[in-house]
Amino acid sequence: MSNSTARSPRYAATLVAACLAVMVAQVAYSLPGALNGTFQQSFAISGAELTWISAAFATTMVVFELTFGVLGDLFGRKRLLLGGALLIVAGAAVCASAHEVHLMWIGQAIAGIGAGVLYPISLAMLAAVAPDAQARAKAIALWAGFLSLGAAVSPMMAAVLAEYGSWRWAFGVVIAAALISFVVSLGAQDSSSPEGRTLDVPGQVTLAVGLIALLWALTQGSEVGWGDTTIVVGFAVGVVCLFAFVVVELRTEVPLLHLNLFAHRAFAISGITAVVGMFAFLGICFSMSIWLGAVQHVSPLKIGALFLVIQGPAFLLVPLVSRLIHGISPRWVLTSGFTLIAIAGAICARFDVRTGEWTDFAAPMLLLGVGFTFTVASITAVAINSVPLRLAGMASATTNLLRDFGFALGPVLVAAVANSVANGGVRDGVGAAVGESDLGAAHAGAVEGIAEHGGAMALNSMPVIPVPTDPAQAPGPGNPMPPMPAAVHELALTSLGSGYSLAFLVCALCAAASAALTLFGLVGSRPESETVADPGTGILYEIADVAGDVGELSRPTPAARTTTR
Repeated sequence: MSNSTARSPRYAATLVAACLAVMVAQVAYSLPGALNGTFQQSFAISGAELTWISAAFATTMVVFELTFGVLGDLFGRKRLLLGGALLIVAGAAVCASAHEVHLMWIGQAIAGIGAGVLYPISLAMLAAVAPDAQARAKAIALWAGFLSLGAAVSPMMAAVLAEYGSWRWAFGVVIAAALISFVVSLGAQDSSSPEGRTLDVPGQVTLAVGLIALLWALTQGSEVGWGDTTIVVGFAVGVVCLFAFVVVELRTEVPLLHLNLFAHRAFAISGITAVVGMFAFLGICFSMSIWLGAVQHVSPLKIGALFLVIQGPAFLLVPLVSRLIHGISPRWVLTSGFTLIAIAGAICARFDVRTGEWTDFAAPMLLLGVGFTFTVASITAVAINSVPLRLAGMASATTNLLRDFGFALGPVLVAAVANSVANGGVRDGVGAAVGESDLGAAHAGAVEGIAEHGGAMALNSMPVIPVPTDPAQAPGPGNPMPPMPAAVHELALTSLGSGYSLAFLVCALCAAASAALTLFGLVGSRPESETVADPGTGILYEIADVAGDVGELSRPTPAARTTTR
C-alpha cells in the first residue's frame, strides 16, 4: 500500500467511520453516568435494579468483545461495523421507549453487544488500511481522541437533555449518531485477516456463562440475601464455568485468551492491577453518581459537570504521561496513578450524606481523573514490555479484556457492598423508626413492606409525608401511597450514606493495593522489549490485540497480510 492510500477517499472514509463508531460506542456506554438518580425516580426501583442498567451494558460488551474481533478477522470487518451500529440503534430505541426497568436492561444489553463490536472492529479497520507505521499511529491517536471525546460529552449531554427536556431524548441522540455512523461506514474499506484465526466456541461459551452468572449473583445477592439458593447456585455456576474456561484455554491451539502470558511476573502484575485498579476507578465514579443522583437527588447537570472534571485530565495530561513513560519506568507512573485514585476514594469515604454538597466532590474527582490518566496507558506499557515482541499483541489484547472486566465489576461490586449495608441497616432499624412515628397498623405494614422488598433506595426515593390523623387515609385502592415519616426517611438516607461510604473505602483500598503491588512487585523486572514509548503506541497494540492482526502490528508491514476490499 503506497502513501497515496493515506490520501485516498476510501482511506479517509474508513478513518472517519472508525472514529465516529468508537465515539458512538463510548457515548452509549457513558450515558447512564449522570442519569442514575433520574432512572431511580422514573422507575421507582431498588438499588440492584438500578445497578443492572449500567451492568447490563458492560457485561455483554466484555463477554463478546474478543469474539467479535475474531469474527471480523475471519469474515470481514465492515459488515460487523455496520451491524454494531444497528445494534446500538436497536438498544437505544428500546431504552428510549422503556416504561419499566426490565426493558431498560434489555436495551442496555443489546447496546452493549453493539459496543462490543464497534470497539475492536473500528480499531482493526484502521490498522488494516494504514499505509505505514507513522500513519497508523496518527490514525489510532485520532481514534483514541474520539473515544475520550465520547466519554467526556456523554454525561453532560444526557444531563442537559434530562434537565430541560427528557432523559429519553438522550437515547434519541444516540440513535441519531449511530444511524449517521452506519451511513458513513457504508463508504469504509473492508478488510480481514483470516490466517491462523479460528473461533474458540468452548472458550466463548464458558467465559460468557461464567461472567454473567458471577455478575448476576453479585448484583442480586445484596437484595435477596447472600445465602439464598439462587445466589449460591449463581456463584457455583460462575466458578465452575470460569474454571472450565481456564482448562479449555490451556488446551486449545488457538485460545481466546492466552493464559501462558501470566508466566511473566510483570505481565501478571499488570493484569491483576488492570482488574483491581480499574474496578476502583469506575467504582468511585459509579458511587459518586449514585450518592448524588439517587441518594441526595442532585441535579443531573451538576453530576455531568463532575464527569467533565474526571475526563478533563485525559485531554490535558497525555503529553506529560507520554514523556513520563518514556523518561522513567512505567512502574512509577502506575504507582502514582493508583495512589491518586486511592486518595480520591478515601476523601469521598469521609463525606456526610446528610450535610455534604455536590461541590465537595470536585477536588477528589480531579484527583481521580489525573490518577486514571496516569494508569490507563501505563498498564498497557508494562504489559507489552514484559513479554517478547512477538507476543506484544496478545499481551495487549489480554490486558484490554482484563481492564474492561474491571470496569464491569465497578458498578456491580460497589452496589453489592453499599446495598448490603444499606438494606441491612433499614431492615434492622425500620421497626424502631416506625414505632417512633406512631403509625397505625396499616401504615406501619405498608412502610415495612417497602423496606423489605424495595430496600433503602426505595424508601429514600419516597417523599416525606406526615402521618395522617384520619383512619380513612390508610393505604388502599384510593390511597396507595403510605405516609413516610421523617424518621424512616432519615434511616434510609443514613443507611445509604453508610453503604456508599464503605464502597468508597473499598475502592480506595483496592487502588492502594494496586499501588503497592506495582511499587514492590515490579522491582527488578526488566522489559523484554522496548516497543512502547508513549500511550499512543500502547493504544496501537491495544487495537491490534482485539482484532487478531494486532499481534502483527509490531512488524513493519502488517497490512501485507491483511486483505482489504
